[in-house]
Amino acid sequence: MGGPKHVGEILLAEDNPGDVRLTKEMFENAGVDGTYHVVGDGVEALDFLYRRGGYENAPRPDLILLDWHFPKKSGAEVLAEIKSDAELRDVPVAVLTGTEPELEKIRSESPAADAYVLKPPEPAECCRLVDGLCPD
Repeated sequence: MGGPKHVGEILLAEDNPGDVRLTKEMFENAGVDGTYHVVGDGVEALDFLYRRGGYENAPRPDLILLDWHFPKKSGAEVLAEIKSDAELRDVPVAVLTGTEPELEKIRSESPAADAYVLKPPEPAECCRLVDGLCPD
């Protein structure tokens, strides 16, 4: 696996502060280095991505970690918008959810995501995710 993996800009779209902390911890434990930008609902995620409101200077993320159960706009709605936009569709999106049965259901019903991950992801899963979605 080698040394630390630098991802760059990571948009962590998650409304649960505990899950935000655990997800960041697991990625850091896996040796993934990046700058995290946390948004708490689907509307805020899209504002960040489209640089609206208070996000005029937001960087384009190199990886999006997207909670599926999201207030204001669901993870499904945010994912659909990302993947239908010519400028955003190439940004890798990993959908985060809490249970294995739900993960399988989302994977079969919404195949547009680049990865599907149980939260909080274990460090080994974080490494696989970054290696697969963020090649050097």
